[in-house]
Amino acid sequence: MRMQDRDGPPAAPSAEPLSADLRLSRRRLLATGAGAALAALAGAGRAAAQPARAVGTDITIRSFPINAFSPGQPTRTAFGRLEFRGGLELQSDYRGFGGLSSIRTDATGQRLTAVTDKGQWLGARLETEGGKLTGLSQARMAPILGPNGRPLAETGNWDTEALWIEGGTAYVGVERTHRIFRFDSFGRDGFAARGTAIAVPMGNRRLPGNGGIEALGVLPRPSPLAGTLIAISERGLNERGDIRGFLMTPTPAEFFVKRTNEFDITDLAFLPGGDLLILERWFSVWRGLGMRIRRIDTAGIRPGATVDGPIVVSADLGSQIDNMEGLSVHRDSQGETVLTLVSDNNFSFLQRTVLLQFTFKG
Repeated sequence: MRMQDRDGPPAAPSAEPLSADLRLSRRRLLATGAGAALAALAGAGRAAAQPARAVGTDITIRSFPINAFSPGQPTRTAFGRLEFRGGLELQSDYRGFGGLSSIRTDATGQRLTAVTDKGQWLGARLETEGGKLTGLSQARMAPILGPNGRPLAETGNWDTEALWIEGGTAYVGVERTHRIFRFDSFGRDGFAARGTAIAVPMGNRRLPGNGGIEALGVLPRPSPLAGTLIAISERGLNERGDIRGFLMTPTPAEFFVKRTNEFDITDLAFLPGGDLLILERWFSVWRGLGMRIRRIDTAGIRPGATVDGPIVVSADLGSQIDNMEGLSVHRDSQGETVLTLVSDNNFSFLQRTVLLQFTFKG
């Protein structure tokens, strides 16, 4: 979603980078990348002699280190159930860079795939040193393609806000048209893969235009519904004011996420044990910007259920956040569970693209 004040219009777009001082001052005024992706993920059982086609444009992404999550407490690393590992502010002169709305890391945590809210893929390699992010390399952007090879952005499905990758299949959620596209050949073709629309039967009737599908995932074991694709809206509310989610089973059904303190959902990921993490964001020009992550037991996700769970971490503009919209989880070489978060700058010079990493200590 384009971050929009509940009392006013969205931030004005721009692509110009800021000086360091101006970036900091404007972050304090408003809402203070995300790399990502394999242009071609290796599909299971695929011959090495059949590489994915290189599609799109190579871009350069500049990185500026974020050494303290809380600038007022530069030595602090513990935040809720998380430990801060480091972060980056990302900039690029490439016009299409920005608007990062959902991310996925591969199993090694070395590569990221992202979608932007203008119908683009972004892929890059995460460079680290001593377990801390140092930059992004091998970055490439490309249009997300529909079933006939035409970019989704040219068919009205430009607001791509959700991404999930399961094996060699990718799923992309489009917010304003309430559609999900499935890319069965993503593991083989990478960014050249073409998506096929999946029906979201209740979406058009029950989801607001700028508050539709924002998070996708395939339920893991030990969930009773393991293997089921779920889609959660940003702010599609039921009569009790809770957020609508969909179980994409042969007979689609709804479930709900308890909404509190006017937070909206922006992405999801799963912990290695199977629990669901939900990334949430709250914004108002007058009251500021907030972010939090909740942990939810997937055993409770079933048709008609309302799920809730404890807060893992929360932050406001006293921390190095912006419009946080992407969340991914992987295990590093030491066996630690790493959370990677990214912000959507709405293509605005008033906002930043920040890429943050934490170790889960829950």
